[in-house]
Amino acid sequence: MRGDGERRSFRGRVRIGMRKVAALAAVVTMSVGALTACSGGDYCGELKNYAESAKNLDIKDTAAVDKMRDEAKKVSKSAPDDLKDDWKTLLDYAEKVSEAKGDSAKLTELAKNDGEKIKAASDAIAKQAKDTCKVDLEG
Repeated sequence: MRGDGERRSFRGRVRIGMRKVAALAAVVTMSVGALTACSGGDYCGELKNYAESAKNLDIKDTAAVDKMRDEAKKVSKSAPDDLKDDWKTLLDYAEKVSEAKGDSAKLTELAKNDGEKIKAASDAIAKQAKDTCKVDLEG
């Protein structure tokens, strides 16, 4: 049986973990939201559809995550070769989020384990959006 200090510590870690999950979802959503301004090529067109599916994404909503993942699959097929691994990272993460079925503890653990990989993949995608689609995601 846990003492009060242990329970508070666990709750604190869960709250911090959920904030990280929310921040990560916000970063991905903001990054792809800015991609709607892309023009030229199938890649930028697919990014627009993906951005729409990721707008205001609630990672606890399995159906919304599945829809976003379906759009990400389409984008990944038209992505430049140098981004294929980054899109695979995002797809793998979306699959894990879907499998968590909104479970806060599982989502917290997922953010803890995969957060750095997701950020790196998102950064690479944002850079390509700027270079290829002429969209500045940092501005």
